[in-house]
Amino acid sequence: MWRRLFPHPYLSFLIPFVWLLLVNTITPIEIILGAALGLLLPWYTQRFWPERLQIRKPLKLLGYVGIVLRDIVAANIDVARLVLFRSARRLRPGFVTLPLDIHTPEAILILVATISLTPGTIGADVSADGRAILVHGLDVPDGAAMVRLFKERYERRLIEIFE
Repeated sequence: MWRRLFPHPYLSFLIPFVWLLLVNTITPIEIILGAALGLLLPWYTQRFWPERLQIRKPLKLLGYVGIVLRDIVAANIDVARLVLFRSARRLRPGFVTLPLDIHTPEAILILVATISLTPGTIGADVSADGRAILVHGLDVPDGAAMVRLFKERYERRLIEIFE
């Protein structure tokens, strides 16, 4: 019965919080509406999700979110410094191919979102076979160092969480 009522429990838990962030207010009606959305949306869309998301280590996911938030703040400062104090001629924008060791579609999605949310980089494309991500960087002096950073800082943690 619980599986039918909560086909995707993580999503049912996450939706009310995202709803409250979007409406930017905490009132009883918004809490009730967020809870209703958290119950109804996963139940209504369950036919589009053939497999249930498996998070092997949920506490590590919270740690991952903390690392990403910290990196977003640091990258904002770095990008502001680049834009304000370095001439456009001295920037070295470029594309880097990030080979993937992760296989779970949700983990790949989170990795691309992480790269895109971090100022100065964007996940431009995922290969058709899901084995590589094309990443664009605002200032890429060393593409290999950028690949190592993403693999060690993000991909390794996502493998622990999802695989």
